[in-house]
Amino acid sequence: MRVLPDTGPAPFVRALAGHGDRPAVITADGRLSYAELAERVDALAARLGPVRRLVLLAGANRVDELVAYLAALAGGHPLLLVPGDHDAAATELTRAYDPDVVIRRVDGEVVLDERRPGSRHELHPELALLLSTSGSTGSPKLVRLSSANLQANAEAIAEFLDIRDTDRAATTLPLHYCYGLSVVNSHLLRGAALILTGLSVTDRCFWELFRAEQGTSLAGVPYTFDLLDRVDFDRVPLPHLRHLTQAGGRLDPERVARYAALGRRRGWRFFVMYGQTEATARMAYLPPELAEHRPEAIGVPIPGGSFRLRPLPDRPEPDTGELVYAGPNVMLGYAERPSDLTLGRTLAELHTGDVARRGPDGLYEIVGRVADFAKIFGLRVDLRRVEEHLRQAGVEAYCVGTDRELVVAATGAHHPDRVRRLAAAAAGLPARVVRAHPLAELPRLVNGKPDLAAVRALAAPPAAATVPTGTGPEQLCRLYAELLDQPEVGPDQSFVDLGGDSLSYVEASIRLQELLGDLPADWHTVPIRDLARPVPDRPAPRRVLETGVALRALAIVVIVGSHIPLFTVKGGAHLLLAVAGFNFARFQLTAAPRQERIRAALRTVGRIVLPSVAWIAAAGAVTGDYTLTNVLLLNSVLGPHDGATEWQFWFIEALVYILLAAAALLAVPALDRLERRLPFGLPLALAALGLVTRYDLPGLTSHGHVPSAILVFWLFALGWAAARARATGQRVVVTAIALITVPGFFGQPLREAFIAAGFALLIWVPRLPSSRSVNRVAGLLASSSLYIYLIHWQVMPLVGPWSRGAALVVSLAVGVGCAALARLAARRLRASHRAQRARSVRSHALPPRAAQSWSFAPSLPFHSVSRAVRPARATARHGAHPAGRRGSP
Repeated sequence: MRVLPDTGPAPFVRALAGHGDRPAVITADGRLSYAELAERVDALAARLGPVRRLVLLAGANRVDELVAYLAALAGGHPLLLVPGDHDAAATELTRAYDPDVVIRRVDGEVVLDERRPGSRHELHPELALLLSTSGSTGSPKLVRLSSANLQANAEAIAEFLDIRDTDRAATTLPLHYCYGLSVVNSHLLRGAALILTGLSVTDRCFWELFRAEQGTSLAGVPYTFDLLDRVDFDRVPLPHLRHLTQAGGRLDPERVARYAALGRRRGWRFFVMYGQTEATARMAYLPPELAEHRPEAIGVPIPGGSFRLRPLPDRPEPDTGELVYAGPNVMLGYAERPSDLTLGRTLAELHTGDVARRGPDGLYEIVGRVADFAKIFGLRVDLRRVEEHLRQAGVEAYCVGTDRELVVAATGAHHPDRVRRLAAAAAGLPARVVRAHPLAELPRLVNGKPDLAAVRALAAPPAAATVPTGTGPEQLCRLYAELLDQPEVGPDQSFVDLGGDSLSYVEASIRLQELLGDLPADWHTVPIRDLARPVPDRPAPRRVLETGVALRALAIVVIVGSHIPLFTVKGGAHLLLAVAGFNFARFQLTAAPRQERIRAALRTVGRIVLPSVAWIAAAGAVTGDYTLTNVLLLNSVLGPHDGATEWQFWFIEALVYILLAAAALLAVPALDRLERRLPFGLPLALAALGLVTRYDLPGLTSHGHVPSAILVFWLFALGWAAARARATGQRVVVTAIALITVPGFFGQPLREAFIAAGFALLIWVPRLPSSRSVNRVAGLLASSSLYIYLIHWQVMPLVGPWSRGAALVVSLAVGVGCAALARLAARRLRASHRAQRARSVRSHALPPRAAQSWSFAPSLPFHSVSRAVRPARATARHGAHPAGRRGSP
């Protein structure tokens, strides 16, 4: 056994306590000062003991894992840092290196597993950290880093970024990834604070935390910037942001220039950086003031480092060659087996494998890879140049080569034949030796870099590539693409990211339950990657049906059945107003900017209004039953209020008016901010406001007709509040309000009990036991409820006199069929629009536009509708008010 060497830990680790009471770590749950952090680090280092041991840590962006990382360094224990969210990689590296101590999270708690009191390894005195070269694959090839490497790189980064002790950097990258780790080291070096979080930049909570804690620094790989574009980053107010950094792969020069210009306008600096794990993260940076004019460059060496260009026979151009880096942050060398841990330094400079050109201005630019060539049928092909040619043609792709073919993985609405022809032309190959694979999203490693191994797997013959049908990310991506008619679906996107609404939500939830079994309540906001489950030993899924879906399906059946009348069950429409409010909060009130929320609400209105107006106009032209105010959904405002068919569509009108009012509410910046700050309090206040008209405290009904939307708005607001009720006490409050205010609204106890019972189910029982066949039927009825309601008014008079039961069945069947036709027509229109847009883009030689919305504002469905009176002729006899207390069904 070997005691601690004299070299000791990196100085920035030893100096933690010297920063005193300054904040060191900020999380959503609280803060740790540097003194508190140092105390926790020292305590764990003492527990690890004075004997050097090989420690494996499953890293994560959490306080306990950060303390474990620093404690291993502080105690002089070489640390093998592995991803905490990929058990297979951790298991493989544990098997390969047999660590003496394993620190990992088990059932939510960090566990320190001391496998032996000493060490079975000979550990070089300078060895401090071991990082994988291959993301999360579990490859045994590791980079050996010393404390001096870590310190030198942290100092260089802190110098060129001008990190100050007042800075606060968000951990947007994993702890086990060298780039994410360098953010931690460089900020701790300067006594700055870390906003420690594992949230994605597409998550509203991330931006709430970052703004609340006055974050100054964000770091991202190219895929992070795809997400930032998706969330309309240029519209996100970040008054304290000082610098945005990018590394981990080449960012498109157009995007570099755009972000540099945005930073110049907004008062923050954009640093493009270049690095490799072998150089402890970073080797070069592009000064922000040059980024707009030289966006293709990687810049200049970091302080303390230097470059040279090794001549290449295949690249005779002047000032071009393999980029070779020297500096104090260059690794000791590689380890591929435990015996390599005893080695000291085995190289003095790093051959990067990148082909670079040095411009007249002294800036370096990467122009290729030494190893990014393939010999296909004897022809030498530059794979990265092929990718660049495809990108210029609007095709995002990764390429790999075998002896016999060029394999291209491409995304977007591009036909494989076109991709194959473009790639063949760029490579100088016949098209027959190019295989193009359309994918929902290009495969990436956990650090955001291209997963070329996954692309190479596509080169296997189809017969050898068969895998069992499962529920991995790829299968779920294909399912989401099918359900949402999206050409591009990635594993880091969620249902709401992809614009899913509650019509598609019904089918998606049922299809996913068939594959995965019980789903989490918030599955629609969970990334696809986190929903995926392994195939082996998966138990048969337990069939459940979401209560909201069940209520919608039940309601449309009882509404149509009551109108025939086959039976009489009243109150369905009013219950569904609460369901509509519940789903409005779930799907509309996302983390999107205010403008996108408004657009989403208006799109929802359009999805209700357009088919309703079209059908009512067509039916009115044939039957003569409807007036112009019916067609324009203005009957409850303009009347007439006493015709035989005037109130058939009161629920559609009420829902449309309420949604328009909600959009107007969100259009007020102060109210939009208030909703985000008080997600439960605002709808509760709106429900209280709605009760003023529910009890008619102003006496409005004595002055004439009152639109039904005004009388029933409180139910919508109460459903909204129910969706925002997270704690048990909040659910109790909403339930109590419903139980107090629903009775007496109609003066019909059974009807009021039906509404109250359904509301309580919605709040307290999110899912019901079910079966596959029930789920299928309920999904069809719930997702087709708008069309069923619209069409049943014309089916009833034709079939009802012959058989009331048949009238119900035919109404449901015809409505489901019309809904399917409408969805098919909408998909074809969208496909036609995408094709036309792609042709337009190609004709102008521009790349396709990136995803636009910041955050996934999905549309609210039509939550089944009910008319408030008996069938048409009965209305004239009874003269019942649709939404009031006087007997509407």
